[in-house]
Amino acid sequence: MIERIHLAILREVARRGSLTAAAETLFLTQSALSHAIRKLEGQLGVDVWTRDGRSLRLTQAGAYLLEMANRLLPQLEHAERLMAQYAQGQRGTLRIGMECAPCYQWLLKVVAPYLAQWPDVDVDVKQRFQFGGLQALEGWEIDLLVTPDPLHKPGLRFVPVFDYEQVLVVANDHRLAGKPWAEPCDLSDEVLITYPVDIDRLDIYNYFLLPAGCAPRQRKTIETTDILLQMVAGGRGVAALPRWLVAEYAQKLPVTPVRLGPNGIPKHIFLGIREEDAGADYLDAFVRLAAAIG
Repeated sequence: MIERIHLAILREVARRGSLTAAAETLFLTQSALSHAIRKLEGQLGVDVWTRDGRSLRLTQAGAYLLEMANRLLPQLEHAERLMAQYAQGQRGTLRIGMECAPCYQWLLKVVAPYLAQWPDVDVDVKQRFQFGGLQALEGWEIDLLVTPDPLHKPGLRFVPVFDYEQVLVVANDHRLAGKPWAEPCDLSDEVLITYPVDIDRLDIYNYFLLPAGCAPRQRKTIETTDILLQMVAGGRGVAALPRWLVAEYAQKLPVTPVRLGPNGIPKHIFLGIREEDAGADYLDAFVRLAAAIG
């Protein structure tokens, strides 16, 4: 009845926007593609899509099959990659997604000894998920997610591996440099530089500014840590980053950390995995090593 090629056709039509483009991607003729779907519709007794002018519109049944395709095909493709690696004598590839831009430097400290301990495992770090990796983990695009903000959902497990403090980072000659801590309204006249994520995912807003009813004069977003800290060092604004990261950059840039409030903002880095992958030796070993290095 429903075969893998049917799911692949639906996924590629949704991705490419037309039967012609989907057929080219799947190395099929357009007539063969159309015939496969008509045959499926005949077997199921329902239409998968209808034509709206030159466009295709999924029916409710087609939308359900597309959702199934997006869920199942990545798992099958992942299994095939693993089987190919096993056939070549490799254990596999550990695909790590980053949902924490400044955590990349920390991750490097874990990857180097891990590769030495597991020579038959490759590591692939996917930074494009740094601003939203939960769906990638659920969709089998990655095997492990590095995040400071876990969203506990059925089927996922998050393990805390590293504690740190979120601090305000300012230029050495900034008016707040040297203060024991900053108060929320100290930022009222400041430009706050952040990564390009929603405000409700920024700790400095959730745990510092919003509870006090304060806000910065302006917010700017920058994707890369290096440029962000260059902006801070140049007096273009302030930012909130892990204390350990600020300490590293303070050796080469004129920046300094300032505690956010008298008690600071404690945070944790978590490693997220799928429950069904728990027990995989090379995956569990990475989690244990990350916790040991801290």
